[in-house]
Amino acid sequence: MDLFAATTLISMLIFFAIGNFAGRDVKKLDDYFVAGRRAPTLLILGTLVASVFSSTIFLGEAGFTYAGQMGPYLLFPGIAATGYVYGALLFGRYLRRSRAPTVADYFGQRFNSHRVQQIAGAIIIAALGVYLLVVTQGAALLLSDLLSLSYSTCLIVVWLTYTIFTIYSGSKGVILTDTLMFLLFAIATIAFSFVVIGDLGGVAASIENLARLQEKPDIASWHGVVGPGTEWAKPIDYLIWAVTIDAAWSVVYAVSPWQSSRHLMARSEHVVIRAAIYTCLCISFLQILIYGVGGLINLHNPDITPSETAMIWAAKNLVPDFLGALLLAGIMAAALSSASTFLSLIGFSASNDMLPRGKTLNLSNTRKLMLAIGALALVASFFIPPNIFWLTLFVGTVFTSSWGPVALMSVWSKKITAQAAFWGMAVGFVFNVVPAGLDYIEIISLPHYFSATIIGVLASLAAIYIVSARTHVTQEEQAFLENLHKTPPTDRDARLTRTTLIAPVLLSAYGLIIPILMLNFYVIPYQRGAGRLAADGGINWLTGEALLTLTSPLLYVPLGLFAIKMIRRGYNAKN
Repeated sequence: MDLFAATTLISMLIFFAIGNFAGRDVKKLDDYFVAGRRAPTLLILGTLVASVFSSTIFLGEAGFTYAGQMGPYLLFPGIAATGYVYGALLFGRYLRRSRAPTVADYFGQRFNSHRVQQIAGAIIIAALGVYLLVVTQGAALLLSDLLSLSYSTCLIVVWLTYTIFTIYSGSKGVILTDTLMFLLFAIATIAFSFVVIGDLGGVAASIENLARLQEKPDIASWHGVVGPGTEWAKPIDYLIWAVTIDAAWSVVYAVSPWQSSRHLMARSEHVVIRAAIYTCLCISFLQILIYGVGGLINLHNPDITPSETAMIWAAKNLVPDFLGALLLAGIMAAALSSASTFLSLIGFSASNDMLPRGKTLNLSNTRKLMLAIGALALVASFFIPPNIFWLTLFVGTVFTSSWGPVALMSVWSKKITAQAAFWGMAVGFVFNVVPAGLDYIEIISLPHYFSATIIGVLASLAAIYIVSARTHVTQEEQAFLENLHKTPPTDRDARLTRTTLIAPVLLSAYGLIIPILMLNFYVIPYQRGAGRLAADGGINWLTGEALLTLTSPLLYVPLGLFAIKMIRRGYNAKN
């Protein structure tokens, strides 16, 4: 067994042991579902980042940038990550205020309807079941490559690792191991990126050389590789597709159960807001490193097949063995953290949200049900071929259309009714999944400007408005909404508010700094390498890469100011 395999296996055993150790304190369902609602900012930050940074980003998305889309993945502002910020301000803190054990349970309470809770729970089980399948397969593929064991054997090993401690410890174990996994892959990614970039002569030299790469001539351009053999005929097609996907994932980060449910565990609403903003910053920064390195690997080897193994190849060949082993252990940790999150949420919904009203399984039976669900996911993993990147895009955006409109309107609309919430979720789900499925198997071909996500959102909104116009809000629903907008007295604290305001200030500063860095370390080197500088040798501003660098301040600065306004308004002790 080499160093790569040994390091990964040791890290898996450590996480397994820590997760099970955390389970010793789990005595009741509140501990199991929401970790006793006592988690500080670091743990919420760690679990938010770790639950979304699965094998998808290190294998699927890094492979995507390696294959030809590095430029746009670096230049496009982090539209998706903004969902954490407005999601916490407009939904997450109110979700925590409800004291619900699950997100689906919140919907049931908000609309005084167990039917709404059940449809929300059913969507969690269906969508996250597929997502659990994806991350399990990604981890098994990595482990199989490291250990030279069969894919089937590695599926079982991976499944046992995350299933046993998740079933035993619930949310307490998940958020603790998530945070440790986050620290591992964040440190490994930063160190790995600096070594790879340093060996290539620095950021500017690397980008300049990549712009001259003959094998993939447009990989560093603002639109990446488009045309024959790709999904996009023209650059404008890629632009529309990318903005649509990013906007959809922004809503996913704002309201999806594997993200918003983390807020239920927070110690206070201040923790919710701080952790969300810091998560936006962490994810934006780490994605730049991962996507950048994914593309720069081409300067060493432009012919890695399949492209999803590019980071694995780089870890084994471009850095010292110990650092490469640490990165691979971090990738495995990212996959395991997401898998444990998805399994726990599926199990929680099955035991809390799908049963008849008034009936909830006890802790022992909840664990047994989670084991049964995990076993079904394992069996499915053997029969469904892995397709990490595209399956992730498909599954994640299901929540944009099925949950997005209902979740935000549940806090900010006085007119949405229980019946409208039910049909909004159901119609949004169906009108996303069916067109996306038909498009995936090539029965139909949807244009990029009218994707399944857009169809689902429009259908959901139409259902909500039509049904709301024909039904009435009950007194119970009205009373719950009014109470939802009453800030807890303990959160009206001037000291806590001042500390929380630091986060949006940093977000605004980030939006101002990023363009300066991108212009100097990306745009100028790229235009120099591609021969596209202005006649006087300065920046050619009439290009996509130059103009895109100016979008970050337009995105992050207003968002930071909005957060400052909402924090001051919501937690001013004088209100």
